[in-house]
Amino acid sequence: MTKKLNCIMLVDDNPDDNFFHQRVIKRNKSADHVVVCQSAQEAIDYLKNQELDGWIKPDMIFLDINMPGMSGWEFLEVYEDLILSDKNHVIVVMLTTSENPDDIQKADGISHVASYHAKPLSKELLDELISKHFKD
Repeated sequence: MTKKLNCIMLVDDNPDDNFFHQRVIKRNKSADHVVVCQSAQEAIDYLKNQELDGWIKPDMIFLDINMPGMSGWEFLEVYEDLILSDKNHVIVVMLTTSENPDDIQKADGISHVASYHAKPLSKELLDELISKHFKD
């Protein structure tokens, strides 16, 4: 059985994708908590509010690229400067519809991005990512 994470964050403006990905995570029993943010700004605001009661640090963040307002790329620029306890242990995964080689290359050059995958999130991909990045 794959290790269970405490919290996974989904950052995607598409409610259908968030619903589906949340369902994959819950059915797979991969995390105790799923935080869903429908914009990159909402995710940044969540991450900045660490002092709030009930705040849970995500172990893994699934990030879309193309979102209105703040894109996934812009999120990563802000995230880079964000003060977050134990940030080096937060795994950021680009999960997007873009299979553009330029986007893949750009993501590969960003230190906080662990990997880049096309939607949708599958049980197999989720298991693979958790096994790779969260060893017992």
